[in-house]
Amino acid sequence: MRLHRNLVAAVTQAVEEIFAHQQYADQVIERTLKSNKKWGKRDRHFIAQHTYEMVRWWRLVLETANYSIDTQSKDFWHLFGVWLTLKGEDLPGWKEFQNINPSTLRHNYENIKNVRHIRESIPDWIDVLGEHELGEEQWELELAAMNQPAHTVIRTNRLKTTKSALYDWLSKEDIAFMMLPWCRDAFVVKQEKSLQRTDAFKKGWFELQDAGSQLIAPFLNVKPGMNVIDACAGAGGKTLHLAALMENKGSILAMDVHTSKLNILKSRAKRAGANIIQTKKIPQNMRSLHNSADRILLDVPCSGLGVLKRKPDTKWKLTPDNLRNVKALQEKILRDYSKMLKVGGKLVYATCSLLTSENQHQIERFLHQQDGKFELVSDLALSPCNYGFDGFYMASLERIS
Repeated sequence: MRLHRNLVAAVTQAVEEIFAHQQYADQVIERTLKSNKKWGKRDRHFIAQHTYEMVRWWRLVLETANYSIDTQSKDFWHLFGVWLTLKGEDLPGWKEFQNINPSTLRHNYENIKNVRHIRESIPDWIDVLGEHELGEEQWELELAAMNQPAHTVIRTNRLKTTKSALYDWLSKEDIAFMMLPWCRDAFVVKQEKSLQRTDAFKKGWFELQDAGSQLIAPFLNVKPGMNVIDACAGAGGKTLHLAALMENKGSILAMDVHTSKLNILKSRAKRAGANIIQTKKIPQNMRSLHNSADRILLDVPCSGLGVLKRKPDTKWKLTPDNLRNVKALQEKILRDYSKMLKVGGKLVYATCSLLTSENQHQIERFLHQQDGKFELVSDLALSPCNYGFDGFYMASLERIS
């Protein structure tokens, strides 16, 4: 592989922004790719791929280079050269790479490759926690799976088109794809070009949404004409899916604490043709909404440890305090927001986490606290190592009194 200095500079600068300035990887990469309009498809792919690789394997790179994970001052050019060497690439004779000795790096790697938290590039405390909650064998399988790049998956928007029509469009555009028998509207695509720039996307024919995420809205078992609340809607990927499943009949109240995300949802809903969605910033007092909903979706804030394939920087930004706070918030949301559900209605609690403490244990605690007012209908845990996609948990609860 021939290296181009300007592309390597873009990667090293992006990695520095992510780690030295605590920026989000997806946002940094998006800004970087927009910074030079002359970059072609291969250039953009190089930058995005190698930046995500550096983030995913950050600890392995540091340890191979004899850096401490806590070292404040880092030479990002040197570290990128270390990563390229680990991949078996020959480095050009640039001054930035002159202190890299491939034989020394290979020796270092051999000494650390059997240490799981280094080999799989994960913070010590998350490694200990994952093994404690999932068991050693399962945790190792999940770590290996989540260190694989995420697939690009799209969801057919049945408000604007059909799956067969989208199939025909993908074929006509020479976009490689496959279908998933267990996910009704999904296509896994090989992203040769920006799908969001296509006419089909602009017309609202599809949304970008992971396969596991596409199972959450159907788990709520909505029907046309229902009154539905999506209480942690964010930018609305699952909200739009609910509108399609309801055939644009009924009403969906999408709520979130962030008005900016709800504004994005409004724009997405317009493009998708989902006109039954209303947005509302979560009020301090929700008493007026009590006993009003046939269905409630609680896609709660969580650690994000199920989506490291897609957001590998999550593992470097998460702290034990963050996790404790988010678990307390999950418990509060379940307790307070469930009051909006009618008797006989159903609620789905969902996370993008693998941890039982955020998932099954939260549901067990809630049911115990409710003393028979709710019952568990069913739950589903999606494992990256079993499904090959992002990890999710979802539990369907019915209010019986």
